[in-house]
Amino acid sequence: MTLLRPSPAVAHAAPLVLFMLITEVTGFFRLENGGAPWYVRAPEHWVYPLQCIILGAVLWTWRKSYVLSPWTGFTLAVGCGVVGIAVWLMPGLLYERWIGAGSAPSWWEWVGLVPHKDGFYPGVFADGSAAWWGTVLLRFVRMVIIVPLVEELFWRGFLMRYLQAGDKSILSVPFGQHSWSAFWVTTLAVTFVHHASDRPAAFVWGSLVYWVAVKTKSLGACVLMHAVGNLLLGLHIINTQQWGYW
Repeated sequence: MTLLRPSPAVAHAAPLVLFMLITEVTGFFRLENGGAPWYVRAPEHWVYPLQCIILGAVLWTWRKSYVLSPWTGFTLAVGCGVVGIAVWLMPGLLYERWIGAGSAPSWWEWVGLVPHKDGFYPGVFADGSAAWWGTVLLRFVRMVIIVPLVEELFWRGFLMRYLQAGDKSILSVPFGQHSWSAFWVTTLAVTFVHHASDRPAAFVWGSLVYWVAVKTKSLGACVLMHAVGNLLLGLHIINTQQWGYW
């Protein structure tokens, strides 16, 4: 085993760990000063593209460690992606309809009824400029390509199988093999890595992806579901300017 040919467990788990570590880098460079240049006022606009390059290189280098086939279940994956992201967006849509700019009880956050205005904001660049379009395009690359790959490799490719493998290699467990312990641990882990307001929707989303994995036995189908959901989410963000969703 070497850095270029890691164990199956490392190849499936390390990309998400690396992804999360790079995401945390933004906090080291951020300077809360309205007059500061964009690269310290909003460092995510250069950290995230760098993150895509690094993770893209890692995934490409380790590509022989991954089996996305069989290429089946794509209709189910697309359908679940649409349903899953509709569930994710519904609380925010209801909040806008019911509350708008008013106030709401604090407990509403626990069911996702919160505004989603603050987040990755391309307005640090002039609207419609090349820099604005560039940062939006790269944000879509991150959420539609990199995130689905690294997350599904970890949650379904690694953790779901690791919980059933015992002292054997994760590859000894066929992809998509079901156990209730794997369902609960994996789905709850997906749920609790998200913000409290997103956890009800994250539980539904995690359950749907788990079902797609078990039903199709295809990592590719899980990645496709995630990519479709994130693409629709990104389009919704651009249309509504609810930047908090990404």
